[in-house]
Amino acid sequence: MAEQRHEPDVGTLPQEPPEGGGSPGRFGLLDVDGPSMAPTLSHGDRLVCRYGASLRPGAIVVARHPLRQELFVVKRATERRTGGWWLLSDNSRVESDSRDFGVVPDDLVLGRVLCRLSPRPAWLAPAGWMERLLSRAPYPFARHLGALPPA
Repeated sequence: MAEQRHEPDVGTLPQEPPEGGGSPGRFGLLDVDGPSMAPTLSHGDRLVCRYGASLRPGAIVVARHPLRQELFVVKRATERRTGGWWLLSDNSRVESDSRDFGVVPDDLVLGRVLCRLSPRPAWLAPAGWMERLLSRAPYPFARHLGALPPA
């Protein structure tokens, strides 16, 4: 399961995600715990999340698990559906995603993952124009930048 645990305060980063989806502009750190986002993210990766950030299909997001709301998950928002977002794992062998628990309500999707800090820094939230450009780039390059899910 791609469980994510929220890390303690670091600088001005909030210790816990704001309730109800978060206030725009607030940031937090998370460590990846599990294989569900491989190969884009690996167990032990440290991520920066922007709570309350606008989302679009293809974004990597942090959400509360709809059935276990004390658990934070990192998934790819694949599409808007009635009632919320359809969230999928990049690792197709892991089924702890919307295929298992259904649409995730908007208020449980807390924010967008901006970047991986360690062990290999990578920007994971390119601007819309950059995502459109990367969609025409060679697939391995675009996936390396976190703009596209693995094949």
